[in-house]
Amino acid sequence: MITTANIKNGVNVDQLVETIGAVQENPELAKFEFRTKNNWIEGGHCVSSAKSFYGVGAEDTSREETFTMECDHPNVLLGKDKAATPAEVVLHALGSCLTGAMVYHAAANGIEIEGAESSLDGGVDLHGFLGLDPEVRKGFDGINVKLKVKSDATAEQLENLARFSPVFDIITNPTPVSIEIVK
Repeated sequence: MITTANIKNGVNVDQLVETIGAVQENPELAKFEFRTKNNWIEGGHCVSSAKSFYGVGAEDTSREETFTMECDHPNVLLGKDKAATPAEVVLHALGSCLTGAMVYHAAANGIEIEGAESSLDGGVDLHGFLGLDPEVRKGFDGINVKLKVKSDATAEQLENLARFSPVFDIITNPTPVSIEIVK
């Protein structure tokens, strides 16, 4: 007997349902810890690497490659323009995670998505970063996301699915961050 995988939106729905069932039976499987290492090159230029992470009750050993990401600043912000700015990487992470969450949850709910693209923008006032005005935020004063989705689902359904995004949660809710300087 030949069986074919139940794939929707590029997601193996049978595996997704199995994963949900496993987490319901053993909630500890849902605990993950992601890690990156960052190395300063010069000025605002940094390179981060990601390989190891903890998940599904154990240290993961499945990744064969180390993924690298770079950040820099444009010349006008005293950088060498060798990579996207950290703020642009945040927008990338948000757009990718909103889309991924929407696609996975749509697949789990039997919703077909034929295509998706997003554009994101966020405004920053340098008065905050430069320490010129303590009343001005150092980061984005807001982020606008426009998701263009080809699907029979309603816009409201798709937005609700996208809101399952962990990065959306990280950005829209205060996340505790501790900084330890080691000399």
